[in-house]
Amino acid sequence: MILYYIYFPYVAILSLFMLYECYQKNQPKWWALMVLIAPVTSPYFIFKSRKESGYIVFLIFLSTFSAVGASEFFLFKTYMEKNKYADLSPLAIQMIHLSEDLKESTMKLDTALVKLENLSKVESRVHEIKKTIEFIRELKHMMVDNKDVIQRLEKFTEDYKTSFTGKDLEWVIHIHHFYNDRAVIQHYSSLEKYLFSFQELLEYVYENFLNITELKSEEHLKNYDEYYMRYRRAVDSHNKFNVRRIEFQNSYLKQYPEIRP
Repeated sequence: MILYYIYFPYVAILSLFMLYECYQKNQPKWWALMVLIAPVTSPYFIFKSRKESGYIVFLIFLSTFSAVGASEFFLFKTYMEKNKYADLSPLAIQMIHLSEDLKESTMKLDTALVKLENLSKVESRVHEIKKTIEFIRELKHMMVDNKDVIQRLEKFTEDYKTSFTGKDLEWVIHIHHFYNDRAVIQHYSSLEKYLFSFQELLEYVYENFLNITELKSEEHLKNYDEYYMRYRRAVDSHNKFNVRRIEFQNSYLKQYPEIRP
């Protein structure tokens, strides 16, 4: 692998410049060859040729050499990123992309759930309740996206199951088994019920805020208690299944560390 798209032309120009200097200042022509072989020697020959007047040329060399080095590093990094899967089969590359999509989607969902934990109480201000309802709606869309990625990965794994029997691709089957485990399925199901009951409770409070907080209507307070009890049952159920999912996930990752994100 050879890059140096900028480096070699730059060194050639630098060497020609030094050759020109050698002719102008009547210096040894091998200086230009040394600069071609080792460009870092350029400052030495610049000052030897121009004495005190070489500072400006040296600063130009320093800035251009730094720019070339930075450009080559960027090109190399881009090249490596583009070709990091070059040695893998198209099937493996597709699976890696799917697993990366799943990782990104799951991290986004987990971050949103942590944020919801800080909002998981009925606020005393209407606009705060409204904001929480809107956030839950967004979170539900994230769940749909996450389940969609899981289903695509599941389908792809099922369609090409016989191709993932090799030792290097066993991690694909392990991911497939993880998302089909009862603990994980129950966790997602309880999360959906939790979000539904929380949104249901908040929407009722938002629509009947004055009747509940100021007028203290017995009918509305009774209905509120019913919504709240459903919400609490959903929370307790989700917490229970979430603990099971975490315990299963930890033991599964310990058994199959190669699928760790």
